[in-house]
Amino acid sequence: MATSKLQALWNHPAGPKTIHFWAPTFKWGISIANIADFQKPPENISYLQQIAVTCTGMIWCRCSTVITPKNWNLFSVNVAMAATGIYQLTRKVKYDYVVSEAETTVVENV
Repeated sequence: MATSKLQALWNHPAGPKTIHFWAPTFKWGISIANIADFQKPPENISYLQQIAVTCTGMIWCRCSTVITPKNWNLFSVNVAMAATGIYQLTRKVKYDYVVSEAETTVVENV
């Protein structure tokens, strides 16, 4: 049974014998790098980079569901890209507009 499932995966139109498998697989590197950056200080996060990561993820999520063959590897990597991009943008916005305003208020009151 496992052999037949592996053979079906191997022979799938988006299987390991095609670029439709390897391109999204290597794209996971972007999501993994973004996850590694969760420890980065928020002041070092780039708005433009994270907007690009988020928009790319959102756009390609849709495209991956309408193309033939359905490429669930492409879909999942783009969900991860959009989610990590949104998380990083949230961290940056909180830092710039919540923490910075609180620091400014403290300095003005002193």
